[in-house]
Amino acid sequence: MLMTSITISRLSDDLPFGCRIGGVTREKLQDDSVRARLNEAFEERGLIVFEDVEPSNEMQIALSTVFGPLKDHPVHAVDLVDPETMAGAIEVASDPKKSDIVEIDGVRYSNWLPWHFDHCYNNELNRAGVLRVLQSAPSGGLTGFMDGIDLYNAISPDLRSAIEGRSIVYTMDMQFGNMRFGKPDSFRLVQLDPAMLEIAEQARSYPRAIHPATWTRASGEKILHVSPWMAEGIEGQEGPEGDALLEAICQEIRLFGQSRAYFHQWQSTDMLIWDNWRMLHSVTGCNPPHPRRMQRTTIKGDYGLGRFENNDNGHYELLEMTL
Repeated sequence: MLMTSITISRLSDDLPFGCRIGGVTREKLQDDSVRARLNEAFEERGLIVFEDVEPSNEMQIALSTVFGPLKDHPVHAVDLVDPETMAGAIEVASDPKKSDIVEIDGVRYSNWLPWHFDHCYNNELNRAGVLRVLQSAPSGGLTGFMDGIDLYNAISPDLRSAIEGRSIVYTMDMQFGNMRFGKPDSFRLVQLDPAMLEIAEQARSYPRAIHPATWTRASGEKILHVSPWMAEGIEGQEGPEGDALLEAICQEIRLFGQSRAYFHQWQSTDMLIWDNWRMLHSVTGCNPPHPRRMQRTTIKGDYGLGRFENNDNGHYELLEMTL
């Protein structure tokens, strides 16, 4: 069987999530038993690093569709790869001359992203993302992942009890200078991407999204799922007390990421999929002015727990902007 030529191993002996899979080819992905095993590993481990795969658009599509149909990004005018052959695929790139640059503890970074889950500003959450590198920076630019199951179990019991049953309000203001919760120590925005101003302005005319801070998987595990980036506050507690609680949660997430996260050092033959309903991810950033280019496909799906504020039926599909 083709199945025997696929190797599956733990991502790390120190982490309760993630796995590495080798030996995957487009031919093997046509085997139903292989597809079933990959989905089983994804559901169980939350993050898969596919190693030594064919670095092509065709392979990325073949691998992505193992886990579900592809989804267009919920915001129009993103940088699409090729709508005819790569439905829903976007290129995530930055121009160091105008992209965001932040300073953390006196060190400047481009391509930095704080901990978050994708599409928190929307009522629907995509099932997963499949990512590969097109251009790496000489150093830095690692993609970090932390497991919401591990996070829920490890967080302070008092904080866990306080946030249980709460919901978080999000808006699509991506400006790091406006980030309200979970900023690193000695954080400073040095350069703002002008596109972020346009995004924030247009997003003001759309409803805010609301997602539960914790939820329970069908398999019974509890997940802490809070995105510090783009969080506005706790629903019904948008004031000093609620803000203090959310800040404590987000700082706990940031500190947890320093000891219990996985940071992927990219190779050109890697592809990676993560469970967007379970995992948080980030990017460490790299020294400017180095560019970094990634390509992502989005897997359709929804966990059914998100909504727009006041049950508004607004849709971000109507927005015309560049991410």
